[in-house]
Formats: sequence, structure tokens, C-alpha cells
Amino acid sequence: MKKGIFITFEGGEGSGKTTLIKKLNTFFESKNIPVCLTREPGGTPFAEKIRKIVVESETKEKEEKEEKEEKEEKEEKEEKEELDSIIETTLFNSARRHHLKNVILPNLKNGKWVICDRFVDSTFVYQGFVQGVSLKLLKTLHEQICYNVFPSITFLLDVPVEIGLKRAQMRNGNSNECRFENKSIEFHNNVRKSFLFLAEKYNKRFVLIDATLSEDDVFQYVITYLNELIEKNN
Repeated sequence: MKKGIFITFEGGEGSGKTTLIKKLNTFFESKNIPVCLTREPGGTPFAEKIRKIVVESETKEKEEKEEKEEKEEKEEKEEKEELDSIIETTLFNSARRHHLKNVILPNLKNGKWVICDRFVDSTFVYQGFVQGVSLKLLKTLHEQICYNVFPSITFLLDVPVEIGLKRAQMRNGNSNECRFENKSIEFHNNVRKSFLFLAEKYNKRFVLIDATLSEDDVFQYVITYLNELIEKNN
């Protein structure tokens, strides 16, 4: 049995990764290719619990609880410290190891193509380049904890920050998953620059896509590339 292909999608907030990945399921079904669609942080019940911790907005949680809690409890909640970049790093790596061990690696071994919304490149960008965690440390953690697994192909959906954040706000609505979206414009501009840096440095793995194009145009671009990859893999 042929081993599956591991493909990831990266990009800033509102770049359209999640929508695109959902549409790919039909494409793989039409090709009779078994596929596993997954995401990070997440992909397993354990990792989804970590996702809840790291991506949900504490501000929204406070607003909801303020209506129900006594004054003392509210004050205690407001004193809760923000997760720092090292805590984020350890949580993401724990979630990723569990995800790899229980979902990604078994599916690849069984011949499935694994399509993942975010992976280690997001950690290098958000916690490393932007929040200052040593890249040497991040690479060591990935090697020692996460089996040093990298995708065969990474599609980077690039979109100007203002457009991406506007899309993300419209998409999320009442969702609590806006902790990173709520960060400054400078933060998000640094995220975009860092992703573009990785795409240039690892240009044999990365495929850069203009995500300001329509959803259909982006989808057609991706499946054209995937069709070529399928032919090579047969």
C-alpha cells in the first residue's frame, strides 16, 4: 500500500483556509482518493480541549460570566494572566504530538491523503518570529516531541491584513475563537511577513496563493496543482 500524502494550508486570519479545505473533500471523493481533513490546534478530542484554551477570547468569556457571577468572582477572573508565548508553545506541541500519533501518522500509513488546516509553520510564525520564542527551541521541540514531521506540500494563502481581519470578523460572528484576531494590526502584519519569509526560504515545499482572488479561483488553482501531484503519485 502506498503511503498517503501530507498537505497543509497556512495563512493569516481570514485567508480562507478552512472554507477551501471543506471544499476539497468533494474533489478527493471524485478522484476516489481516501482523504482525512483535519486541523490544528485540534484533530483529536484531547487536542480540541487545548484549542479551546489557546484560541478562545478571554474577554468574551469575562463578558458572558459577568452577568452571572458575584463581584468578587468577576474581579478574580479579571486578574487572570494572559497565556504567554512559552505556555502557548508547550500547549501547541502537546496537541500536535497527540494529533500526529492518533490521526495524521496512522492515516498516512493507511494510504490516506491528510489535509491539515495549520501545522508547525504556524508555530514558527506566531510563537517564533512574531512572539519571540527561539526558533532553535521550536525546531528542537518539533524534532523531539512531534517526530520531526513536515508536510510534502504547504499552500500559503496570502491576503492583506485589513482584508483578512474583516473576513474573519464576518466569519466568526458570535464565536469565541477570536483571541489571536483581537491582537494588533502590527501583530498581524508581522504574521503575514513571517509566512512570506518562510514561503521564500522553503520554496520547494510552499505554494504561494493570492487569497484576494475569489473562492472559486483559489479553489481551481489548488485543484490544478493537486491534479498534477496525483498524476506524479500514481
